[in-house]
Amino acid sequence: MGVVNVTPDSFSDGGVHFQPPAAAAAGRRMLEEGAAIIDVGGESTRPGAEGVSVEEELRRIVPVLELLHGAPLSIDTAKAEVARRALELGAELVNDVTALRGDPQMAGVVAESGAYLCLMHMQGEPRTMQRNPTYDDVASEVAAFLEERLGFAVDQGIDESRISLDPGIGFGKTVEQNFELVRRLDVLTTLGRPVLVGFSRKSSLGRIVGDAKATTGSVAASVAAAVAAYERGATILRAHDVREHVEALKVAAAVVSG
Repeated sequence: MGVVNVTPDSFSDGGVHFQPPAAAAAGRRMLEEGAAIIDVGGESTRPGAEGVSVEEELRRIVPVLELLHGAPLSIDTAKAEVARRALELGAELVNDVTALRGDPQMAGVVAESGAYLCLMHMQGEPRTMQRNPTYDDVASEVAAFLEERLGFAVDQGIDESRISLDPGIGFGKTVEQNFELVRRLDVLTTLGRPVLVGFSRKSSLGRIVGDAKATTGSVAASVAAAVAAYERGATILRAHDVREHVEALKVAAAVVSG
């Protein structure tokens, strides 16, 4: 899953793809490099991020989706109106960081459209999620949350076979908790749904290699985390640097498959 943030303030690539032509060009390049789907988002969810209005989010993403029409697309949003419009423009998957908690209309939009859905775990919300996140057992608690949200989604009429789960790396977790989630990914895969891992460029990668004040991680560190997640059962790897991830995963897959 290639990442195209149409925002001025995302933690890693904020502003780079803020203009629709640049965002669409990045999406097309990622597809050429081997991405299976492009995740377009118009609202930053980095730690401390402020929200934007429905109107502003639509203003950002609609031109990009129109330029990428016909490509495999997902929409990274927690707003039902934004998801509805994106699905009308050809998006196939709704990537909701609130796991259907942010907008009471979202479940209905997904159910009615027959779209795919990704449910993500987040402790708190973007403005506060990194203020002392605490768990007794992070993997078990994240799995329990996602199992409950999966049940809720199915009860709302969403086909279980179209739902994937995301532990929410960096969303209300410490550096150690992020790595524990990848190490114990089997706790999530036992839920029987595809697991998405988005460790790409996260600050935990920079901090684990020695920069205590890192706000992003390197491509090399991102690829290492993606391969580790793949080897532990992740089905979808969300990445900013598609070519490097695709090449590394092809090699890892060749080793696994023989």
